[in-house]
Amino acid sequence: MAVFGLASMLAAAAHATNSDAAALSTSDTRLTVEAGARAPRLATLGGRGGSLLESRAAESLPDHAEVGGAVQALAWRLDRVASHHDSHEIVLVYRSEAPALSLLWRWRASAPFGPLEHTIEIHNLGKETLWLPLQPSLTFDWAVEPATPLERLWIEKGADTPSAAGTHLDRLRVGERWQGTSSTYARPVAGQPREMIPWLLVDDPTGARRGWYLGVEFSGRTRITLEREQASIRGDAGLNPLPGPYRTRLPPGGTFATPAVFIGAFDGGPDGAGNILRRWVRTVLGNPQTLHDPSYPLLVSNSWGSGMAVDESLAQHMIEDGAALGLEMFHLDAGWFRGVGDWRADPARFPHGIASLADFAHQHGLRFGLWVSWAQAGISTQPGALDIDDPGMRDWLIADPPPGWKLSEPFKGITMDVGVPAAAAWAERELERIVADYHLDMLEHDGYLVAQGSTRTDHPAAPPQAGALRVYEDSGYLWVEGSNSTDVSDHATRAYYAIYERLRARHPHLLLELCNDGGRMVDFGSAAHGDYFSTTDSYDPLANRRAFFDASHVLPPAMLESYVAEWQAPRLENFRYQLRSGMLGWFSLMLDTRRWTRAQRDDARSEFALYREALRPLIRAADLYHVADRPDGVHWDGIEYWSPEKRRGVLYAFRGSGPDEPEHRFRLAGLDPHGHYALHFHDAGTSRTVTGRALIQDGVAVTLPTTLSSELVFIERLNGGRSGRQ
Repeated sequence: MAVFGLASMLAAAAHATNSDAAALSTSDTRLTVEAGARAPRLATLGGRGGSLLESRAAESLPDHAEVGGAVQALAWRLDRVASHHDSHEIVLVYRSEAPALSLLWRWRASAPFGPLEHTIEIHNLGKETLWLPLQPSLTFDWAVEPATPLERLWIEKGADTPSAAGTHLDRLRVGERWQGTSSTYARPVAGQPREMIPWLLVDDPTGARRGWYLGVEFSGRTRITLEREQASIRGDAGLNPLPGPYRTRLPPGGTFATPAVFIGAFDGGPDGAGNILRRWVRTVLGNPQTLHDPSYPLLVSNSWGSGMAVDESLAQHMIEDGAALGLEMFHLDAGWFRGVGDWRADPARFPHGIASLADFAHQHGLRFGLWVSWAQAGISTQPGALDIDDPGMRDWLIADPPPGWKLSEPFKGITMDVGVPAAAAWAERELERIVADYHLDMLEHDGYLVAQGSTRTDHPAAPPQAGALRVYEDSGYLWVEGSNSTDVSDHATRAYYAIYERLRARHPHLLLELCNDGGRMVDFGSAAHGDYFSTTDSYDPLANRRAFFDASHVLPPAMLESYVAEWQAPRLENFRYQLRSGMLGWFSLMLDTRRWTRAQRDDARSEFALYREALRPLIRAADLYHVADRPDGVHWDGIEYWSPEKRRGVLYAFRGSGPDEPEHRFRLAGLDPHGHYALHFHDAGTSRTVTGRALIQDGVAVTLPTTLSSELVFIERLNGGRSGRQ
């Protein structure tokens, strides 16, 4: 990676043609752009440490459009008058005369720190509908020294169950070609790479571990590519062109916008990047109303431990017991409704309705949340149901049901394409009814929510090409794969965002959980439209810690939910290990607590109080460090929180099943080597004072005699001096 000082960066900008060069920066990331006559160029990228990447090529703009069935070449020219830049934004405007188009190439600093965001907008100024080919959100071609060692980091989604890898930190070698993909339903496929959280990091693993990262703020079908050659690293990010050929319709007066991407620079390796990015996600993408709630993230009792067998009596018992234990919300999961697409209470199970149960929870001091898979149509013919045989609704589906089709599971139907305006309008009305009539504090969406692929030729997205269409059943859903898969997901994703933006505007205190079968839409676009993610559909302690370890590299821990289910815990130490494995972020308890022993109940009550008083403030805003290897269930693992502002933190230490390792040393991060710190071992009840230098270099030794147990080591700064991020 080419490395220059700040003066060199400014000099490089000055070499561009005077008014045609512009710079934009935050406290962490600096870039310069050049306004070429026919195409713009991201010229340089720098960071706080003065490191600099220099681009070798201009941005690739669309070179053709299809008008009236004929392909027409596009000739772009810079509009200097319409272009502008200031300290917060750079907008370069390019125009095409025939067909009449304008293109806005935009960079913005959405916060005074962190990465910079980029979008491209194409406006149809003419009177004819035209078709555009794929336009990546960003293309890059950085000059690098062939001998510079580089590593690449990408993170899997934890959907289904976290894999044995999860976090991929690999050497980036000359000649290597790589791509990572993300979609609206990340189904693990045997023998193929897992889908990724749409984000990539590249750094030099030596010295200050400086580098850059790139993310896509979108929940549709996206892709990031990376290729290293002798003297360059090049690639692109944005919509996934496969399966193709991709094209999208642009009507007169219409606008096509690429998914927003962000790019940032950092020092300090993956955790250095993560502590910048997590704070940026909270500030720029997060909902301010939620972040100002001192109870966020919550302690939740969830009914799914009983599956679809939940009823009013069980729910009321769980509410009463949850309140007695110190939990803060009751979450009624699947099983409450009359049928898929018929989101009204089953009168046999909930004779008094859902609003009555919500009021019961409120009377006990708990908030009330509800599971809904609102994009799924079923076979109910009751009034108001999303019925696959209703003539007014059938065309909303991604495909007609195959002959003899029936529900394969009681909560999975056929997905409707919310990119269809009529379908989106129905969904918006239905969600408003559910939230208002059922007195909700939280709404969970689950299942296959955002369509990717459709057989329809009359939907807003492109129709599929003949002969390139596959319709099949898998995972309990009907699937369509074709040339239009990415365009369908693009339209449906934007419709989903609009529905939730308006819902949140009407109900500003409503919390939104993003589940999608346990973590299949964990991405930055979803993070901007919801408050927390279910990260995995496996609920044992190891799966929870693995999913958290992975996703916490890029997303705020308060957004990362773990479901704690029934698990063998013969000793209190094992029981505490189980709870704490789900208390690294948002905590949801998915079992009937009435089966706990008195000792377990007392211990849980104490743990929940500790979470509210000591752990939650750190989970909300502290820096996070991965101070051990990814959990494998056998060896030790741990996560450290440290808040320079609060001058305190905590180490979560977990011992695995290995019988021959009763003690482990964790080298801490983020501390001032010149400071002194008080350590308190919560379970052991012991304390000591240690220098920051010793904690960084030698670490803190944690002893646990019992396998599958845990300890919380609280850290407090004692003396003055520097207390900022180190």
